[in-house]
Amino acid sequence: MTPPLLPDRIASLPKAELHLHLEGSIQPATVCALTARHGVVMTEEEVRQRYAYRDFPEFIEAFKWVTSFLRDPQDYALIARDLAEHLLTQRVVYAEVTLSIGVMLLRKQHSEANFEAILRATEPFESRGLRFRWVFDAARQFGVDAAMEVVESAERCHSKAIVAFGTGGDELAIPTEEFRRVYDRAAQLGLHRLMHAGEIGGPDKIREAIELLGAERIGHGIAAINDPQLMDLLAERKIPLEICPASNMKTGALARLLRREDAAIEDHPLPALFRHGIPVVLSTDDPAMFHTTLREEYANAARMGLQEEELARIVEMGFEHAFLPAGERRGA
Repeated sequence: MTPPLLPDRIASLPKAELHLHLEGSIQPATVCALTARHGVVMTEEEVRQRYAYRDFPEFIEAFKWVTSFLRDPQDYALIARDLAEHLLTQRVVYAEVTLSIGVMLLRKQHSEANFEAILRATEPFESRGLRFRWVFDAARQFGVDAAMEVVESAERCHSKAIVAFGTGGDELAIPTEEFRRVYDRAAQLGLHRLMHAGEIGGPDKIREAIELLGAERIGHGIAAINDPQLMDLLAERKIPLEICPASNMKTGALARLLRREDAAIEDHPLPALFRHGIPVVLSTDDPAMFHTTLREEYANAARMGLQEEELARIVEMGFEHAFLPAGERRGA
């Protein structure tokens, strides 16, 4: 069912999603199946209660809890199939999905075996019109050496399906410059470079990611609205911001940006950033945990005042800024 305010034309367009965490996509029913596999009986309502938080630290705790039930390759295969089925309902034909490889390694899991299971689980969906590519992600707060282990895991997997290395987690932990050698190594391996920045941190975190690490897309980046010169830089270099409105609401990032107790979706800076000429790709981040869908995120953008042609342009940008060969980017 099309959400209010979203034109049918926009709802029906094939879409790409570029900022999406596999582990944040686990629907309550699937969480129950996971916990049962590991001897813990839960109801969907109990899971929904876990998926309620007031700020970013509470979200991180919920993320840690749900991922604690991802313990073997079969678990990852289960949630990958679940995500694929969900994306098909959203008219997604291409997705770059972030995998929390740093968490797998922290828990002494065999990340290459997990990735192989994910590949096998999602391969059949290509014949149904859905292509996947993968981002290997390190948690910033785990440190530089742990981040390098994520890059090394990508090298061992030796898969063309891995298109990028990124860093998420607590962007206020550890100076950005300390990750330079990690990003240099990722680039040597042919991986594109991503970083979460300007979500709860300031514009300086975005600038550091670009100038020190060569980040090609910025996860979130909403803090750019507070730095006109940075906005000019993003527009001139055509560096996209991966905007996730529901996420910014649920984690309190938008309220923090605005220095308010609460914020409404209409307060989001997406329209101002987009109309400044900055490329924007609209995404769900952790859709199950933030109770959203890609269709709902486009409806959120409409609630902010973006017009139908502007929404259509954002759909196009999802393909233009995908990490695909140039000839494959239009409509994937």
